[in-house]
Amino acid sequence: MAPLAEDANLLSTSDPNNVRKWLAAHHPKQLSMLDKFEIELRLGRLSTSSTAAARTSSLGEVGMFGTTDRRLVTSRTVELLKSLIGSTRWRNAAQLLALLRGIGQELHAAGGFREPAIGNVVRRVMAAVREETLNEEPSDSTKKAAPTGADMESIDELEDNMGNMSLKRNTGVGGSASRSTKMSLTNMLWDHPQGIKRSSSGRHRSDSFSSMGSDSPLPSSETAGQFPPIYYANRPDLRQSVMEAIQEIMSDLEDLHKNINDQATSHIHAGEIILTYGRSKTVELFLKAAAAKKRKFQVVVCEGAPHFGGHAMANSLAEAGIDTTVINDSATFAIMARVNKVLLPSHAVLANGGLIAPSGSNMVALAAKNNSVPVVVVGGMFKLCPMYPHEGQDTLQDLVSPSAVIDLAEMGDKLVSEVEFVNPVHDYILPQNISLYITNIGAFQPSYIYRLLAEYYHSDDWESFE
Repeated sequence: MAPLAEDANLLSTSDPNNVRKWLAAHHPKQLSMLDKFEIELRLGRLSTSSTAAARTSSLGEVGMFGTTDRRLVTSRTVELLKSLIGSTRWRNAAQLLALLRGIGQELHAAGGFREPAIGNVVRRVMAAVREETLNEEPSDSTKKAAPTGADMESIDELEDNMGNMSLKRNTGVGGSASRSTKMSLTNMLWDHPQGIKRSSSGRHRSDSFSSMGSDSPLPSSETAGQFPPIYYANRPDLRQSVMEAIQEIMSDLEDLHKNINDQATSHIHAGEIILTYGRSKTVELFLKAAAAKKRKFQVVVCEGAPHFGGHAMANSLAEAGIDTTVINDSATFAIMARVNKVLLPSHAVLANGGLIAPSGSNMVALAAKNNSVPVVVVGGMFKLCPMYPHEGQDTLQDLVSPSAVIDLAEMGDKLVSEVEFVNPVHDYILPQNISLYITNIGAFQPSYIYRLLAEYYHSDDWESFE
């Protein structure tokens, strides 16, 4: 077994290859667990999203859309991270973040790009590690390494000199010292809570990845320069704190549907006609929860061709005693004038408040906007994705076989063979076409999504797996 110093050198970068070498050298059991998870992910056994449903439908198994809870892959990811964090011998927060980033890149390459909830969970755990690192008190080893009285005098003298230089620069010719105390854009950015760290010596701004130079007094590894010095402190109690944060994430996933369903009566009223598209486990349970509380309403379900998940959705709602009607997708605009509210499922919620939903949902949202019908999206916070739709309709898009649209036997026809068939899995819906997001922590407008992102993820981790 290699000594601890050698361990620290091995886990020096977040490159997936180096992370795998470190796991192979010191934690082969955890590496085997990661490989097994990636194999299941590549084979599509863990994917329960609309992508998996579309691929299943293209194989001829129509009607299976949305029959499995999407929390499966999310819960499995949390369990994997819990096992890796709890069983591996990382020494500080910097090594743990490098390990998590490497694992996140591995999962993203293995098929996590089709299931954005996987990357969202990894980012959430990384944000918890950062929060616990900044909140915890320094350990005894850190306190022993604190500056002496002579060092503090030198630091005070340096601060005085820097203060005098700053005062001269701010006052200038004919200026006033009071100008340095006025609010400015620089001060506002400096006081942003995400860039502040706390330590025993006071409150000061932590350096970001781009601002950390090679001359920073950090360990001599590739991760040096990525994190402030507090991330390299030895914190024996950090492991327990992170494990408690992961357990809290697992509890949120377990109570997700219950917390969403508790809001059903606040958004579904008696006598309403509600339109939904295809099949979604979350939307289905949300409607059933409202019906269980003696709310009488009607549901119109678009069949969701070519997967026809709406048929199974309507059958399930009818069995629960809800007045349900199935319509062709082409009849959506015609019936929209009679609808009071539209409920849509979500595949991912983007940083600008836009929505990635099953293919065909954008048509429903546009028809609702034309008739001034509110569009309400139901989904858990684990679908909150810190990315912007730079690619428009191609954002988080996946294309599957057109066999669900046209029989392959017909492709032998000369005229048909010259036609290009595109079978997209998702639609991107603009934030201005959405009225409200109902999540397990409350209801929010699309314009508030950016604030939720700041609370759930750290900005330095947004693009960790791209």
